[in-house]
Amino acid sequence: MQDEGQGGGGGGGERKREREKERGREREREREREREREREREREREKTGARDREREREREREGERERERERQEREIEREREREREREREREREREREREAMGNGSGRQGGMAVGE
Repeated sequence: MQDEGQGGGGGGGERKREREKERGREREREREREREREREREREREKTGARDREREREREREGERERERERQEREIEREREREREREREREREREREREAMGNGSGRQGGMAVGE
């Protein structure tokens, strides 16, 4: 009887040790899960940072495209202004020719048409 009692007591100690080992393993698993959650949060932060950097690069590229469009528009407007100036110059030249013709035989021709 005594042996059984002592054996029972010893068995209880073993169960206690097993429970302690199991609690230790559970704590380790929980620490590992927490480390994994932290690694996942870090990956998300890196992805977010990469997305932010990519958005910033896209804004810069859009700004460059906008500046290029504006530069092209200014160049087109300068070309149009040069063309208008050339047209004004041609008109002044035609006017000078008409005046010159008016002083010469052109006037006689005009009178003949008018008669």
